[in-house]
Formats: sequence, structure tokens, C-alpha cells
Amino acid sequence: MNTFVIAEAGANHNRDFKQALALIDVAVEAGASACKFQTYSSETLYSKNTPDFAGYKNINQLIKDIELPREWQKDLKQYCDEKNIEFMSTPFDEKAIDELINLGVKRLKIAGFESTDFRFVEMVASAKLPLVISLGIGFEMNYLGKIFEIANKYGNDLSFMYCNNAYPTPIEDAGIAIVRQLAQDTRYSWGLSDHTESTLTPALAVAAGATIVEKHFTLSKRLPGPDHPFALEPNELKEMIQHIKFAECSISKQILDGISHSEQSFKQAMRSVVTKKSIKVGEIFTLDNITTKRPFLEGNIPASKFKEILGSKAERNYNEDDFICY
Repeated sequence: MNTFVIAEAGANHNRDFKQALALIDVAVEAGASACKFQTYSSETLYSKNTPDFAGYKNINQLIKDIELPREWQKDLKQYCDEKNIEFMSTPFDEKAIDELINLGVKRLKIAGFESTDFRFVEMVASAKLPLVISLGIGFEMNYLGKIFEIANKYGNDLSFMYCNNAYPTPIEDAGIAIVRQLAQDTRYSWGLSDHTESTLTPALAVAAGATIVEKHFTLSKRLPGPDHPFALEPNELKEMIQHIKFAECSISKQILDGISHSEQSFKQAMRSVVTKKSIKVGEIFTLDNITTKRPFLEGNIPASKFKEILGSKAERNYNEDDFICY
């Protein structure tokens, strides 16, 4: 599989270490490239004066209840290393950035809600690690110039994912056409951080040019917590990755170059030039005495050459419905 698939465990560990390990196991079993968590604290993520919004009440307490115990991170990375899957976590404060650097992560992720906070983007970029940046809520194309400026300052390799920050995202806002547009710039890797409830959406993004995708997953949608209901269950995560592999295979042929290997046994269904009536040697081929019909056999003049032989002379006698041969 060429697509870099980030299985987003996020906060779906429910502050249960064994559940966090089980999530890593699910990501490994599904065939994901990385298993990603999130490193934040309620005190540094939201102001204490934050009002209720989007159906969330007492957001500070909600975040406190689901934040990742930071002492877990070393053990989670070690477990990922043992399972041969990349450990990732999205940092949301300066301390988190330092902790992840010290753990030896390969790359850092900037979430969609943070990608327009260029102060924070520069904090993450200053680690000089490869960056995966979700172009999320409020992001405008002209902001890319600012991110390029920051990345050039610190030498970061950049990967971008279009991201709709509605949870869940309705399919009409999935942004597959946006991914197709972004992927035209081959200087960077482009992809989709997908919050739809479908297992198919990431594969559609891959068919549109995505090379990196991200999707939330859980052990069960019925578990308590804000992110479980829209996340994929283990069998769905595996199905999603199978769809991605199918999409990769479907776009592997990219040049229109004649007859493919799979078509060889069907090429006789192509057309040849044939006679409409008997033609004597020396007669001129005209629209009145030749046409095209199936099949095509080796040695026949193919239908694609029909106009080229009009006006030329028959080199032998032909009966009606005979193939014109070289």
C-alpha cells in the first residue's frame, strides 16, 4: 500500500491504558501506517471562560476527562515500535511538542483547528521535523503562503490534508474535489483528514490523488466519549483500508497505450475493414464497396485505417464480406 494511512485513536482510549493498547492492535491488524493519539491539557487548550457550543457543555471538564495521561506516551510509542507501526500524536501546546520530540517521533501533526494559528504552527515547525498539516476550519488558500514561509525557515517537509471540522462531516462537505485540485501541486503530499462516517470516502480521495489519509477509529461506537459515535469500528477500519488498496490498484494504469494484458483475449471484438460486395483485382476501394465489421484478426487492416485505404487499388479478387488484408 502506497497511501500513508493514519488511524486516529485520538481520545478514544477513555483514559484506560489497556484500551489504548487495544486501539494500537486494531490499527496494526487493519494495516494502518500509523496510530495517532492527541496530546493536550484542558488548561492550555481552552480558556476557562469558554461558553457551551456545538452541543458540548462544560468543555473544560469534557477535555479534562478525555485528555491523554502524558506519562503513557513513552510506553505507547514503545508498544507501537514493537508492533511495527508508527506512533504519532498531535501536540496542542509547547510542552507537548517537546515531549514528542524527546520521544523520537518521526513527524508532527497540526490539527485543523490549529492550522490558522500561525504562532502555533511556527512553534511546531521549529522542531524541524516533517509536518502533516490539516487544512481545516477557516483555512483559506492564501494562508498556504504563510505556511510555506514558516516551513522554509525551518526546513520542514510538508504534507497537507484537506479537513472539514464538522463531527461527523456530511458527505457533501467531504471535499474530494478539493483534494483533486490540491494534488495537482506535486511538490507536496496531499490528502484527506476524513470525518465522514463512510469507509469509502478515503478511497475516493486516493482516487483523486491523495497519498495520505486520516480517520478516527474506536473499539466500539457505543463507548462513552465525544469521538466514539462518528469513528470507525475495527471491522470498518479494515474495510476502509481495503477500499484504499482497491483505489490504488484502480489508478495504477495511467497511460492510454493500446491493448492491455487483460484485453488480449478480447481484441478480436475490434473491427476490421471488410468488403460490402465482390471486388475484382485493380478496382478502387470506395465507400460503396468497403465497410468495417468485427472481428479483428492478425493480418487484417484494422478499422482505424479505413480512410487510409480509400482510393487505393485491390491487389486481388475479394468476395462479399471478405477481410481486406495487408
